[in-house]
Formats: sequence, C-alpha cells, structure tokens
Amino acid sequence: MQLTGAEIVIECLKEQGVDTVFGYPGGTILNIYDALYKHSDEITHILTSHEQGAAHAADGYARSTGKVGVCMATSGPGATNLVTGIATAYMDSIPVVAITANVNLPALGKDSFQEVDIAGVTMPITKHGYIVKDINKLADTIRKAFFIAKSGRPGPVLVDITKDVTANTCEYTYQEPKQPEYINKFTPDDIDAVLTLIDQSEKPYIYLGGGAILSGASAQVREFAKKLDCPVCDTLMGKGAFDGYDEMYTGMIGMHGTKTSNLGVSECDLLIALGARFSDRVIGNPSTFASGAKIVHIDIDAAEVNKNIRTDASVIGDLKDILAILNQKIEQKSHPEWRKRILELKQKYPLSYDQSVLTCPYVIEQIDLATEGQAIITTDVGQHQMWAAQYYHYTQPRTFLSSGGLGTMGYGLGACIGAQVANPDKICINIAGDGCFRMNMNELATASRYNIPIVQVVINNSVLGMVRQWQTLFYDHRYSQTVLNDKVDYCKVAQALGCDAYRVTKKEEVFDTVKKAIDNRRPALIECVIDPDDKVFPMVPAGKPIDEVFDASDLEAHA
Repeated sequence: MQLTGAEIVIECLKEQGVDTVFGYPGGTILNIYDALYKHSDEITHILTSHEQGAAHAADGYARSTGKVGVCMATSGPGATNLVTGIATAYMDSIPVVAITANVNLPALGKDSFQEVDIAGVTMPITKHGYIVKDINKLADTIRKAFFIAKSGRPGPVLVDITKDVTANTCEYTYQEPKQPEYINKFTPDDIDAVLTLIDQSEKPYIYLGGGAILSGASAQVREFAKKLDCPVCDTLMGKGAFDGYDEMYTGMIGMHGTKTSNLGVSECDLLIALGARFSDRVIGNPSTFASGAKIVHIDIDAAEVNKNIRTDASVIGDLKDILAILNQKIEQKSHPEWRKRILELKQKYPLSYDQSVLTCPYVIEQIDLATEGQAIITTDVGQHQMWAAQYYHYTQPRTFLSSGGLGTMGYGLGACIGAQVANPDKICINIAGDGCFRMNMNELATASRYNIPIVQVVINNSVLGMVRQWQTLFYDHRYSQTVLNDKVDYCKVAQALGCDAYRVTKKEEVFDTVKKAIDNRRPALIECVIDPDDKVFPMVPAGKPIDEVFDASDLEAHA
C-alpha cells in the first residue's frame, strides 16, 4: 500500500511491537506526530517536559523490560537535547532507538533554521546512526535500527529523517521483525581453559557486571555460583543478577564497594568476571588489582577483553549460553575454608552508619522494608546512588536502574517515569540528591500530567554531596561551588507541578511517609533532610589499590 514516510515510521514501530514512545514535537517532525495522532489507540506517546527527559524515559523503559526504548525529537535543539540521554544509554549498553527529523533535503548543509547534523554529533555515542534522505530506504532503515539496538552488545541507534521524506509517499509492505541471531565466537578450547582454572582454584570469586542483566543470565549466574561454592560481588550495573540476601553475596566492589568484596577479591586466586568491563571505578590501580589471582573474563564484546586488565582465559559470547555450558560441565565444588574466610570478613566489616540521626542509608533501608524489596529503584548520581546500591537488597534483575558509565545527574526521574509506564503494576521509586533533582525536576510535570504514580525521594543535604566529600577528604575543606543552601522549597515545587509532597526530618517519619506515598498511587515527592557532611563509606581513593579501602572508623583511628 502507498503510505507517507510519516505513516511508514508508525507502521514500522508497530511491526517492532512498540507500545510507548517518549518525545517532544516540533516543526520538522510534525508529519510523524500527525501520523502518531491517528494511531494513538495503538501507540501511547508520553510528552515529556524536555527532550533529555524523553531519552532517559526511553532508557528506563528499556532497562526495566529488556525491550527497545523509543524516543523522538525535532531537529536542531530538540535533537541535541537527546544527546546526554543517548550517551547515557551507550555507556551502559541500553537498547534505545532515537528518531529525529531534520530539515528538507534541499536545505541540508545550508545552516537552515534548526538544522544540525545530529547523526554526526552522535556518531561516537551510538552503535550506528542513519540519516534517511530517500523514502524508499526508510522502512528498512528503521528495521535495521531496531535489529542493531538489540543485537549483540545492545546500545542506542539514531535515525534522522529529512522532513520531505516524512511527507513523500512510497509502497509499504509489512515485515515480521528480524530477531537477533548472535553467533558465539568461543571454541571448546576456550571453555576447557576456564574449566581447568576452576578445577585448580581454591579461592574463586565471581565479579558480576551489567552483562549479567542484559543477557538475561540471572538464573545461570546463581547456579554457577552454587556449583563453584564461592562468593559473589557485583558492580553498580550488575545489581539484582544475584540475590542480595544470599549468604555468599558480598556486595559491590570498587571505589565504594564493601570491605569484604575489596579485600576478598584481593585475596582470591581466581577471579571470574561475568559481563563486566573492569572499569576504573572497580579496579582502582590496575597494576595491583587481584594481583594474586588468575583472571577469567566472559563477555559478549571482544573489545573489552584485555582492555584494562590482562586475562588468563576468556570466552567471547553470550553470557547466558556460556554459563549454561559451564554449569553442565562443572562438577560440584566445595571450598569450606574460603567460605569461612569470606563470612568472617562479612562479620568483621559490615556496612554501618550513624543510627542516631536521619541519614540516607536509613531512608534506603526503610524504603526496602516498605516495598518488601520488590520495587524498581532508579537513582541519579552521587552519594545517594552509592547508598541506594549499598543498602537496598536487590533480589531480581532489572530492578536497579542507574547511570553507571556516564554518571548522568538528572537521569533518574525520567528513567523512573519510563520504568513505571513499562511496569504499571510495580512500585517505582527514584532516589535523587537535591543537586541532581534540580537538573530535571521539571519531569514531575510529566508524571502529574499522566498521573504516573512514581515516588520521587529527594535526599536534601543542601550540598553537592559527593563533590563535597572529595573536597573534605582531598581538598582541605575548600568547598568551591558545592553549597546549595538557598531558598528552593522542593515540596512547593512538587505541589506546583501537580504532585503530592511530604517533608521528612525525623527517622520515625520515614516508613509511614513512604507507605502513604506508595499507597496513594499518585505522583509524589518525599524530601528527606539530612546533614550536609554525611559521607559514603567504605571508600577507595581514585587510582589506589582496592585493598586500601577505608571507612569512618579508619579515619578516626588515624586522626
């Protein structure tokens, strides 16, 4: 049948099973929005307050479901406002398709009104980018974009379409979406090398990254850990792949990892990295990281192997497939002495905080209790992010959504909206510091417009907490531009944007307030006022060996 380019865009989205799009209209993309209007009963459009919010919402939708998230924007500033969200998705390997419209083909390259080469701008932060100048290539380009976004190591893809293409017509024929067919690149020898190292190991440790989530390998990870009878640590991106209540779970590794994880990995004789990339925030000083251990790296992306840490064995392929093979081949292991050592470390070095006053860790623990650990938690970036990773028990994958690689302040609220839209029966809570919340707090208007019942928790310490912590510890208390002690009333802001609002200043107020906000099933903000000098511990100074991890008690002992 003959359709306009705009209608082809919508039909291709329907082909791919897209039920929700996040975006913001403008001049060059009007034809697509007009076509979308005619299909509003099939595809829900969420109008965000800013294009960055749309990109983050598409990201949150994707992280929480495993599906491809979709966002749209017009040309020029509309498209460039997506860039931070696209980069966020790229750094964390999240499948997003960003659709933008550009000026008419004859006007390209002439500095036309609201013209920008968005494909060129986003080239370093997408898996692939297209600019469609011929309507006959439009449908296949969109199909390729979805295929690329979700295949192999996932990531964002940009499709930019000139406005005249959206108005022109051509023949359209429905096609079933092409499913990714990843061809594993490992050999039997690769598997045997890993099995040999496992057989030789007396002190193995599993280190989980985001790939364990993306591959859907949580069940295989848990079976693997039980077969190896060994401890498990994770990164920010790996939260929920392993049960946070399991006896052999030791928490996060790295700069704000637990002492048990950091010391345990430093003592192990075999470190098995599953879908992780050995980022600088994890390894600290690369020359000393797990220096007494053999390193096994299992990842879908060959470019990650030997990039930051030299390995002794590696397997390139889909983690779920590889673990299924390993689990079948591995005989049950027993490491009683190693297990005993790890449990001793856990008992000796538990996470701790000041119990006498209201703190963010206490708030996180109360949220965990109030939600029975079943919520989808999104965060922004900073101290609250680390506390949310440390003190909430994640038992299932895709329940902790946070900007890991890029560290995007302002990420969480849009992501929470996307997750809630995708999971209407779930409790979705965004935890943000006051500095992060200021970045994109306008998205509360989006939540209230559609009555999306997210709960926004603002940890208000009136400072840029993580930067202040560094200034305290490493910059001799020179608090340059990190104090936010002004006249902003976040509760009034929330109410003005159509949301419920609560202020908490005492420990005994937290649980009931969280329960009330959840039970009302309306968009709500809870402001929790804490001390500006609360710090995230444990901590490893940047570039230092991770076994030099310290906490508040260590600082006091050396004062």
